[in-house]
Amino acid sequence: MRVPLAEILLAVLWLGLTAYVLFGGADFGGGVWDLLAGGAARGRPQRALVEHTIGPVWETNHVWLIFVLVIMWTGLPPVFAAIASTLYIPLTLAALGIIGRGAAFAFRKVSTEPWQQRLFGAAFAFSSLVTPFFLGTVAGAIASGRVPAGIAEGDLLGSWLNPTSVLAGLLAVGTAAYLAAVYLTRDAERGGDEALAGLFRRRGLASGVVVGALSVAGLPVLRADAPGLFTELTSGAALGLVVVSMAAGFTSLVLLWRRAYVTVRVTAALAVAALLWAWGAAQYPVLLPGVSLDEAVATDAVLTASLGSLAVGALLLLPSLWWLYSTFQRDRARRSPP
Repeated sequence: MRVPLAEILLAVLWLGLTAYVLFGGADFGGGVWDLLAGGAARGRPQRALVEHTIGPVWETNHVWLIFVLVIMWTGLPPVFAAIASTLYIPLTLAALGIIGRGAAFAFRKVSTEPWQQRLFGAAFAFSSLVTPFFLGTVAGAIASGRVPAGIAEGDLLGSWLNPTSVLAGLLAVGTAAYLAAVYLTRDAERGGDEALAGLFRRRGLASGVVVGALSVAGLPVLRADAPGLFTELTSGAALGLVVVSMAAGFTSLVLLWRRAYVTVRVTAALAVAALLWAWGAAQYPVLLPGVSLDEAVATDAVLTASLGSLAVGALLLLPSLWWLYSTFQRDRARRSPP
């Protein structure tokens, strides 16, 4: 019996992408709320919560992006080459955003002069806003079939500056802000600050409604600009996942309204993950126009070595990540006021 190595590799890649969207996305979203926190005095409690929450894990969250890139590079080299060469402009801008964001976050924390804190804070917040947008435009370019096979065969500007890509970029920013608000409500509650939890609850409700409205308003855009993607998303398994995403999103708003801050983390993550997997189901097995999974995948020897290495690495990585996240969650609980 043939082991479906290609399908397993693709599933692992998509799991890594899902983890990056849920963790790295919320990381970016924290920076968006940092940007919208207000003046120095009024925004200090919000920025302190954001810094405490993402400070220990912001570098870890980007491990998932590296994971996805390495898997694609080794397991789907023609796809990696086409995407990297056609979309090098938004990818470069996103990379600069990630680097600048991390540097600004680190420098702001150790700066003592107010002007330095404002400068690095503005750089951190701005990078948190534009980076998910550029990553979203990359997703939109791939989903709409604007990245042909070959080296730099696609339009270097039109491939990512189009209605579908802009829509995907806006959804990426909105989703990041929504996830961050949902996660921060529980962190604020755990720290004993009910007022701050209520503030992020309201922001979570507002951003959730905006993302939902943007998703609905984007349907005509997809139908006109990417009819193939629209057709696949409205049929078969992809449609089922879209329905799951919508139901989980609506449930999340209800739970957030009722202040169920723990449970809403699960439903909010499910809403985002289901939409991401709906895109995967809609595109499978075609990865690029005219290029199927079987045509793009590496040899069985490479797949076997890659998946075997991942299995061994996961035995160390996953427990370590669990320990990291749970440790700092407990840390805040211990230091919270009685």
